[in-house]
Amino acid sequence: MAREQLQTLSEPMYYILLALLKPMHGYEIMQTVAVISKDRVKVGAGTLYALLTRFEKDKIISHVSDDGRRKIYRLEDKGRELLYKEYNRMQESLGAYNDYVQTLAKEEKGE
Repeated sequence: MAREQLQTLSEPMYYILLALLKPMHGYEIMQTVAVISKDRVKVGAGTLYALLTRFEKDKIISHVSDDGRRKIYRLEDKGRELLYKEYNRMQESLGAYNDYVQTLAKEEKGE
């Protein structure tokens, strides 16, 4: 199970980690995910807190303060590494797509 081992990230996982490049609390994370994904990805409270719990358990994030109402979370080095690897994986996928489409276009032109 790749996701269980966090070899690849789901979109909500990716955007949550991306949002946490800046420390923030849960509701702020939900808002930021919507903004940076241009409202394409919306994370509900249940999904968010389940992922935050998992990320915290796996030492991907930590909470840095708690004012009684809100926990502020931050990305740990392990989380930054996961985010960077996922970004690179997506870039490689996009590159493969572009290369293949260009090859098909050349074949159609008879090149």
